[in-house]
Amino acid sequence: MREAGCSKARVGPKRRARAGRGSRMRCRAPPPERLSGGCRVPVARAVLVDMEPKVISQTLSIAARSGYWKYDDRSHFCQKQGSGNNWANGYSVHGPKHKDVIMNLVQKEAEKCDRLSGFFTIMSMAGGTGSGLGAFVTQCLRDAFPASFILNHVIWPYGTGEVIVQNYNSVLTLSHLYQSSDALLVHENDVIHKICAQLMNIKQISFRDVNQVIAHQLGSVFQPIYTAEGALHYSRSPLGDLMETLVPHPEFKMLGLRNIPQMPENSLAYSTFSWPGLIKHLRQMLIANATMEEGIDWQVRPPRPGSSVLSKHSTSKLLHFNASIANLVILRGKDMHSADLGSFRDPALYTSWLTPQDAFNLWKTPRAFNKYEKSASLVSNSQFLLKPLDNLVGKAWNMFASKAYIHQYTKFGIEEEDFLDSFTALEQGILTQEAGGKIAQEVKINSTSNSSLQGTKGQERRQYVSFRDRTETLSAANMLTSLFKMLKEPMKRAVS
Repeated sequence: MREAGCSKARVGPKRRARAGRGSRMRCRAPPPERLSGGCRVPVARAVLVDMEPKVISQTLSIAARSGYWKYDDRSHFCQKQGSGNNWANGYSVHGPKHKDVIMNLVQKEAEKCDRLSGFFTIMSMAGGTGSGLGAFVTQCLRDAFPASFILNHVIWPYGTGEVIVQNYNSVLTLSHLYQSSDALLVHENDVIHKICAQLMNIKQISFRDVNQVIAHQLGSVFQPIYTAEGALHYSRSPLGDLMETLVPHPEFKMLGLRNIPQMPENSLAYSTFSWPGLIKHLRQMLIANATMEEGIDWQVRPPRPGSSVLSKHSTSKLLHFNASIANLVILRGKDMHSADLGSFRDPALYTSWLTPQDAFNLWKTPRAFNKYEKSASLVSNSQFLLKPLDNLVGKAWNMFASKAYIHQYTKFGIEEEDFLDSFTALEQGILTQEAGGKIAQEVKINSTSNSSLQGTKGQERRQYVSFRDRTETLSAANMLTSLFKMLKEPMKRAVS
């Protein structure tokens, strides 16, 4: 893993199990290379991209020293100048300038596959290379491989203390990825940092610690797994299966990942786990939007079918309920066939336009993962990112309304109109998530009650979000149609 707080990008082609998403094909395994000691190790099918050489050199060296695998010494691209934490520099300057070299490296890796499944990109949003160049490369991948899946693994920046313009970079990145990516798998730096401190008991947290937690969670999903009941073979295309399971509609593509248990390795010998306990915690983490098993709000409940009269207390709890579009639970460990997942098939967890049979899937394997006798992971397409996204857009808008640092972007060709288009796209995404998460009982989460919006200062931001008040009287079907008509004019007036 690259440093989560830095602006790096990595692209890796995945094997495809479906010819045109239909019949099964096999991809040739990466060719092993012989080391000086005479042993063979697999070579990662990946392309490393950075505008500075330091991190790539370290990554190549660490992988090679492990003795278990390595990167291809020829499948990376770096320069001696960075992007200056500027999305526009990465997207508009470095992207077009180095497009041919980067895409040639990707093409060489893709040609090693009999049938290409897709691409898994790893990128951060705070800086300029991972965000700007990462968004540009994703767009190029979509153009060059229109039939392949693209899953962007996005590192959400810390709330404070990284880069002064990280909110600009994030808004521009997300709006462009929404256009070219099939799904975005999001890890929040603040959440991972909290896991390191509270669950892993790490006193002085380094980027390596953060990356190890992220790598553990990703491995819990992408390690070999049975994706169908009674299957005799592991999935040959976990990326394609993941997309088909969790992205039922192209407007809903934000995915979150939770994994339990997580604890220091020296505590494993003194811990025991049961499937009922793990599943109970994982379900409550989902509906209460908890990021780890400590501090879960056990009072949050899904609405009862047919309930119409709600007390103030119950309404408050329902407003914190995290409605889902689709969920995938992954069980690894012994006796996993005895696990009862009926609680995840509760219709109250999901939107009214998908049945639980379509919205919920289970993958499992008896093989233990990373020394955990039993472990459970949840990949969820839900409303988990609504508040962080709303806060990020609000912070970026406050800066934009006062024209802070805009000149740093306009000098690389990104105009104010481009910012407005990005704000429009993300506000559409916010409203889509809110409308799509509307459950059968029609309990609505009122976006204007969000304290981050009510606390925003300045007439410009109030004008910007005022369209939300006006759309409350519209049906969900008309809401998105009316959005674009109402959004741009208030924003233009606010910054004129």
